[in-house]
Amino acid sequence: MTPELTALTLAALLQAVQFVLYAVPANLELGPGYTMSARDHEPSRPLSPRTARLGRAMTNHFEGLILFTIAAVVVTFTKITSPLTAACAWTYLAARILYIPAYYFGLRPGRSLIWGVGFAATLLMLLAALF
Repeated sequence: MTPELTALTLAALLQAVQFVLYAVPANLELGPGYTMSARDHEPSRPLSPRTARLGRAMTNHFEGLILFTIAAVVVTFTKITSPLTAACAWTYLAARILYIPAYYFGLRPGRSLIWGVGFAATLLMLLAALF
């Protein structure tokens, strides 16, 4: 497996970890009556700020994972993997790992800077595929 696909696999597993990190406190706060329902209405009370942040961080990773998946697949299947694309893949993964506590604790502007590093690494992989 290429380093880029290894990082992609780990990023997907990180997404599963993020789901658990969010789902457990959300279920405790909202109760199974709401979380197992069709959710046709808003919950009777909002999530705590930190639990809500975990949910937004998880959603953000789903969004970032789309572009990163494209980048990892393109560089792998075009056989242009290189030390640069491998470094970008590991940088993306590291940024996503750091993003979770940065978002949870509301670190500003650190959270946005970490996000930017991961996004830039993904874009660099895509550009490397073209040139």
